[in-house]
Amino acid sequence: MYQKIKNLSFLSFFCSLALLFSWAAKAQMQNDIVTWKASLEDKGTAEKTLVFSAKIKSGWHIYDQNMPEDGPNSTEFKFYKLQGAKRVGGFVADRKPHEAYEKQFEMTVRSFDGTVTFRQKIVVTDADKFAIEVGVKSQACNDEACLPPDGIEVSFSPKDLKSKAVDATSEADGVTDAVLADSTSAVVADSALVAAATSSAGGDAEALWTPVIDTLKAYGDESLSRADASLWQIFIFGFLGGLVALITPCVWPMIPMTVSFFLKRTKERKKAVRDAILYGMGIIIIYLVLGLAVTIGYGGSKLNELATNAVFNLIFFALLVLFAVSFFGAFELVLPSKWTNKMDSKSDSTTGFVSLFFMAFTLVLVSFSCTGPIIGTLLVQAASMGQYLGPALGMFGFALALALPFSIFAIFPNMLQGLPKSGGWLNSVKVVMAFLELALSLKFLSIADLAYGWGILDRETFLALWIVIFACLGFYLLGKIRFPHDTPMEKVGVGRFFLALISLSFAVYMIPGLWGAPLKAISAFAPPLYTQDFNLYEGEVHAKYTDYEEGVVKAREMGKPILLDFSGYGCVNCREMENNVWIDDKVKQILDEDYVVITLMVDDKTELPEVIEVTENGKTRKLRTVGDKWSYLQRSKFGANSQPFYVPIDHVGMPLGPSYQHDLDISKYVHFLENGKKEFAARKDGKPIPSLASPSPQE
Repeated sequence: MYQKIKNLSFLSFFCSLALLFSWAAKAQMQNDIVTWKASLEDKGTAEKTLVFSAKIKSGWHIYDQNMPEDGPNSTEFKFYKLQGAKRVGGFVADRKPHEAYEKQFEMTVRSFDGTVTFRQKIVVTDADKFAIEVGVKSQACNDEACLPPDGIEVSFSPKDLKSKAVDATSEADGVTDAVLADSTSAVVADSALVAAATSSAGGDAEALWTPVIDTLKAYGDESLSRADASLWQIFIFGFLGGLVALITPCVWPMIPMTVSFFLKRTKERKKAVRDAILYGMGIIIIYLVLGLAVTIGYGGSKLNELATNAVFNLIFFALLVLFAVSFFGAFELVLPSKWTNKMDSKSDSTTGFVSLFFMAFTLVLVSFSCTGPIIGTLLVQAASMGQYLGPALGMFGFALALALPFSIFAIFPNMLQGLPKSGGWLNSVKVVMAFLELALSLKFLSIADLAYGWGILDRETFLALWIVIFACLGFYLLGKIRFPHDTPMEKVGVGRFFLALISLSFAVYMIPGLWGAPLKAISAFAPPLYTQDFNLYEGEVHAKYTDYEEGVVKAREMGKPILLDFSGYGCVNCREMENNVWIDDKVKQILDEDYVVITLMVDDKTELPEVIEVTENGKTRKLRTVGDKWSYLQRSKFGANSQPFYVPIDHVGMPLGPSYQHDLDISKYVHFLENGKKEFAARKDGKPIPSLASPSPQE
């Protein structure tokens, strides 16, 4: 019987392999459905032509450019680089597309079959600097299926030019490098041209991107002081993280051992105390250097981008799960012993502060398996706040809390006698941390999921997992679940009982969220309500517009002021504001009836139709995604880079009052919105803009 099962298993395995290879072969055969070729036509004049020709297999077709959003994937041409040349118009097909109704898209579509050629005219302005990088993507479909979009990318340099003829004028047929005849945008030379390259707002489009920092200051904007508050918040997070690290099994036993070592190292108590203080300073320096390395390596403008990067978040998700499994007792996660041995030998072979520094490094390495998740979480939190000094300040707070006990107990050694002895309670702390890390890991997976629109961790899935995790934590604290390194528990202590009660109550509290309850207590961690498939709650506010220029057009048509909401998928404070303030009846009414709300996600990973080059702080920066564009708008126009960031503006992009950031006081937010409405009405009657009329703040 066993042999039959074994044979069936092998048979199933090889059948699966055969199907896999069959599918791979079929996929390989479909790679030649559409064949693209590109060339540069040069007739000896300054005007050249980019030629892209597609040969489409019989029975298949590709779609025209600029198809409706809810339709098939359009054929798209994308310039990655355009230097020493200008575009005239857009890519034009050599024949008209077929128009026919397709059931799978429920609309009339435009498509090409057989062969089709697209041409794009360009004018060379500098033959020596001539450089073009351009690509095309198209989707091939037949009557049964569609293939993923695919295409080619090509580049051209001065050696591809047959003649050096150039057009030295600043315009070509009325089209400059920044303003195009089609819907795509060109590579933009500086920030003043961003609006011209992407504008669909009409009117004075450039004014929508003009900096208004002076106007915000004239209104008495508190953004700078809020930035300082954010730094203090990061420091406090770090300090609390250091306190948590102290009671982990990797650090707690080392406090009495290390302090006793210092006191026995020398007969002079003052010298022992001095050494212990220097030892603590060594710990602080090590972690501070780590924080500074993150800051220098990424810089302020990159921190938020790092915090929402898919690879970064997925790696951190996997690491937290790995640490959790280790803390549950599946295996011991430690750094290579030769590292700690080497540091330990260095501390023995050196003297003075250098010796103490290597001892501190040894502590950092030994305690890594417990402090690693806390440090990583702290760095991600600091990165998501967008503060340049955030990581360094967070690490300083963490190291200060970690180093204080060693110095304090060295000064007052008698206090060591009052410390609880190491024992089974430390393993319980480790397991509790494992549950919390498992829950926290889902937040990082959620950030990547939201930023890239994968849809694998919607709100109800997230809540279901959290409910199970915290229910299991409660049962563990009651002794109903045991792990390999747990000691038998005859009775439940009062402290454990109350902790279990809190954990189980928290799990019950989250259950209504499966049907759409806002759950204000965890609004900063759970995915937004709009990701929930089954939602009975109707109190949330949804921004109708997620594009700046489009929203401005609608606001002009409706005659309403605009509320710009700079947000982010990975912004926990944004979720708190939406699920605590925006759902208030009064706030919701004002937002729905009196404002046009435009939400701009600064970590949206959707690629722009065209890479935009801007000059910022004397450096050239490339905006590749929608999030890059909105983040640049916030920095360049409003002088801020943290979210949430709310600012009311009029129809030409001028502020109607100071900005508003993370503050859950509903009455303050209502006052903020009402003031914006009053200013908008007053400005219609001719009231001057503060920064242009007077340097003093206005009410």
